[in-house]
Amino acid sequence: MKYLMLINAALDAGGEVAGGCTPADWQLFHKEIQEAGVYLSGSSLADFTTAATVRVDDRGERLVTDGPFAESREVLGGYFVVDVPDLDVALDWAARCPGSRDGGSIVVRPLADHEG
Repeated sequence: MKYLMLINAALDAGGEVAGGCTPADWQLFHKEIQEAGVYLSGSSLADFTTAATVRVDDRGERLVTDGPFAESREVLGGYFVVDVPDLDVALDWAARCPGSRDGGSIVVRPLADHEG
């Protein structure tokens, strides 16, 4: 079954990404997930300050605002898509992800299967 793992980084009081994960931590996790044969895709996201949010109003007009500036102490930093036997295995991989440490979290969601 395919699962999306959304990586949410914690922000400190100044709005900076908190935590002590190093690039080496991420490289090691990426290598492990690929070698296990469960990795389908993934990417980190550019700085959240470059994002835009789109809404369509009742008249069908598009409204674009800068950034995903919700009242939150987390920011979406990236994702992995894995193909594993079940939710428990997906949760195990999420717990191994460096993004689950230092105040971060991983949201695990099954991908919908519209083919069957």
